[in-house]
Amino acid sequence: MKHSLKLMRVHHYIKNGLVFAALACSGQLFNLEKLTSGMAAFVAFCMVSSVVYIVNDIRDREKDRKHPTKCNRPIAAGTVSVKSAWGLAVVLLVVAIVCNALTFHGTSTLLLVLYLVLNLAYSFGLKNIPIVDITILVAGFLIRILYGALVTEITISNWLYLTVISLSFYFALGKRRNELKYISDGATRQVLKAYPVNFLDKNMGMCLTLANVFYALWSMDEKTKSFYNSDYLILTVPIVLLITMKYSLDIEGESDGDPVEVLLHDKVLFALCVLYLAIMFMILYL
Repeated sequence: MKHSLKLMRVHHYIKNGLVFAALACSGQLFNLEKLTSGMAAFVAFCMVSSVVYIVNDIRDREKDRKHPTKCNRPIAAGTVSVKSAWGLAVVLLVVAIVCNALTFHGTSTLLLVLYLVLNLAYSFGLKNIPIVDITILVAGFLIRILYGALVTEITISNWLYLTVISLSFYFALGKRRNELKYISDGATRQVLKAYPVNFLDKNMGMCLTLANVFYALWSMDEKTKSFYNSDYLILTVPIVLLITMKYSLDIEGESDGDPVEVLLHDKVLFALCVLYLAIMFMILYL
C-alpha cells in the first residue's frame, strides 16, 4: 500500500486544490451543494492526475533509474511491478469516471479528458519538444481552475486567470532551470539540451513580474471590490510579493524546482501561504 500511494504521488494532490479556487474566491465555499460538487471534482482530478503519473513512471522507468532522485520511484526501484501499476491505473480511472459522473457537466468532462490526453501525449513524446513541454505543464494548472469553476458554476475574473497562467509558466520554467542545473547532460530529460540557462532566467523574471502585476490589478479592480464589497484585498499584495520572493529564493538555491517539494520543505514559505489564505478567508467570509 505504501509503495502504491507513493506511485500515485498523493502529496502532489495539493496542486489539485486549485479545483476549489473558483469556489473559494466566490465567497460560497460553505454552500453545501457547491462544496459537494467541488469535493467530487477534486477526487476525480486527483485520480486522473495519479493515472498520468503512473503512465509516465512506466514509460520513464529506464531513464528514472539513471536519475539521482527519481531512481527511488516505485517502478524504477522495482517495488511495484509494471503489471500492478497498470492495474492500479485502471482502477483509479474508473473511480475518476464515477466521481465526475456525480457532478456531470459536459464542458467540464471535456476538460478532464483534455487534461488526460494532453498529459499522456506529454509522456509519450511532447515532453521532448521545447516550449511545448512547459505549455502542457501550464495547461494542467489552468485546466484545474477551469474544471472547478465549471463544476461549481462559478465565474472567475480574467485577472486571476492571467495570474495563474503567468505563475504557472514561472513554475514550469523554474523546474526546467533546476533540472538543467543538476542534470546538465540531458540523460534523463532530452529537452533540457534546448534550454539555455539565460533564456530560463530571463523568462522566469518576466513571468513572475506579470503574475504579481496581474494579481495587484485583480485586487484593485472595481468589479472585484464591488463583488466582494471590500477594499481590503489590496492588503494581500505585499504577502503575495513575499511568497513569490521566498519561492524565487528557493528556486535559485538548492531546490530541485518542483513546486510541491519547495512548498512542503520550506517552513517559512508554507507559513506565508497559510497567512495569505487566513487573511483571504477573513476578507471574503468574515
